[in-house]
Amino acid sequence: FQETNEQKLFNIASELLHTEKAYVARLNLLDQVFCAKLMEEANKGTFPVDVVKNIFSNISSIHTFHSQFLLPDLEKRMGEWTSTPRIGDILQKLTPFLKMYGEYVKNFDTAMELLKHWTDRSPQFKAIIQEIQQSQEICGSLTLQHHMLEPVQRVPRYEMLLKDYLKKLSEDDPDRRDAEKSLEIIAMAATHSNSAIRKSENLKKLLEIYEMLGEEEDIVNPSNEFIKEGHILKLAARNTSAMERYLFLFNNMLLYCVPKFSLGGAKYTVRTRIGIDGMKVLETTNEDYPHTFQVSGKERILELQAFSLFSSEQDKADWLKAFQETIEIFQQKNESFKNALKEGEEVSVSVARSAELGKRAPRWIRDNEVTMCMKCKEPFNALTRRRHHCRACGYVVCWKCSDNKVALEYDGNKINKVCKDCFSILKGEGLTEGKKKGILEIEAAQFTGSSIMCGFLQYCERNKPWQKVWCVIPKKEAVVLYLYGAPQDVKAQCTIPLLGYSVDDSVRPADPAASFRLSQSKSIHSFAAESEEIKQRWLKVIRVAVTGEEPESPETNGSGLDNNNIQETSTDS
Repeated sequence: FQETNEQKLFNIASELLHTEKAYVARLNLLDQVFCAKLMEEANKGTFPVDVVKNIFSNISSIHTFHSQFLLPDLEKRMGEWTSTPRIGDILQKLTPFLKMYGEYVKNFDTAMELLKHWTDRSPQFKAIIQEIQQSQEICGSLTLQHHMLEPVQRVPRYEMLLKDYLKKLSEDDPDRRDAEKSLEIIAMAATHSNSAIRKSENLKKLLEIYEMLGEEEDIVNPSNEFIKEGHILKLAARNTSAMERYLFLFNNMLLYCVPKFSLGGAKYTVRTRIGIDGMKVLETTNEDYPHTFQVSGKERILELQAFSLFSSEQDKADWLKAFQETIEIFQQKNESFKNALKEGEEVSVSVARSAELGKRAPRWIRDNEVTMCMKCKEPFNALTRRRHHCRACGYVVCWKCSDNKVALEYDGNKINKVCKDCFSILKGEGLTEGKKKGILEIEAAQFTGSSIMCGFLQYCERNKPWQKVWCVIPKKEAVVLYLYGAPQDVKAQCTIPLLGYSVDDSVRPADPAASFRLSQSKSIHSFAAESEEIKQRWLKVIRVAVTGEEPESPETNGSGLDNNNIQETSTDS
């Protein structure tokens, strides 16, 4: 019996529906179980609410789209397959939402670091996760980290199914055009996700090793890259006996381990952790024990013997090659960190501007355009952290970040206060490598110039006091609302992924005039505009964004910001 092309197309569509149902179940586990339980405990003050938000990023929006839009559409189509045998048009609806996956992938490393940090730091945090992992059948004995990899791997899965679908589709099929258009966009997103996929596969391996080591070694970190593992013999220093050991080689360290008895799979105890920094590997000769080599590090020297059921000589060559390549790559990266800025790294003062730094007077950022230091991001206050201006770049900084003085050419070579970055550049030292930016650390000004909508609104979450915030819906993330303290702040207070939110524009008695609310599950955000006209401009944009469509910019930006009315209230001494 040979399947017809029509049957093959039906089977591919059925597989898409089957895997989509399983995927939505995983998303529900992440959103409505893990995230909801942790958020419930965080609201009691056990650990910060922002930690939970930053771990799960926009998983709620991804879950909403797939459970309420894509999955129902696929189920309906499969029920009508006899009359409408096509899926290209449905998958085309997915393409505008790939931006959500970009945000999730971008935040993934941060999420893993936060998850590891708070699992170690908070017993309650760890207990909630373990309880869910042990009590939920859907977990399948997998960790939260494993489940959080699912969204990262989903887009390439769509690409694979679509390619298979198109192979079976005739050239004149009415669904071919939609399917090809969908594949083009999804394939591009999958290509952009390749780095994240490699990271996720690496992270899976780190989790496996973590479990093999009894969950005692701190190795589950995105910066750790697995290279090689295997059995090895260790030659004793005082006699000629050889003991069985096990090695795990990473991009930055070697774990030298002892096997231990276990009925539940391979388990090991770490005897020594040796850093790659300063490590040397030498091929050695031993008449009694062939295939030997020496690994010497700052922590310890190991005399090792390769052994294999097939070829011990080849096993030795493989280990030597792995060590030498790892050491070489580590040294190259280390040199690049010392000698130059990492390629592509964002710096607060661009290369173009640094050439003119100190030679011409800068544009000063106004005091009331920022609520936090534009260098260390600590919030300003009237007593201990007042506003100061860097005389070189014009940024508003705190006293700690402006505690440097240097001669500026535009001011007749007089000594002026400058921020630490400008001081380093003007002294010819270059900028030191900054820590990786978090998901909220995007400058408001960077978005404001290319936004669909931006402006001041009053904001209230739950029963907290109303506060004035600078709101931005950027063009490149048209379904995300960023909230800043002021238009020039370098870090957002929070983000709201708008997809799936309900909009309520009725005015409640206790709320200010021209108010509206965004709600999803137990999350409610209240806003109030300066006028009914500005409120309607915001609602016009938000009502489109919550459906997942990209809204258009209104004719007049309802910012309510009049630069001419902002007064300079500098507190510089």
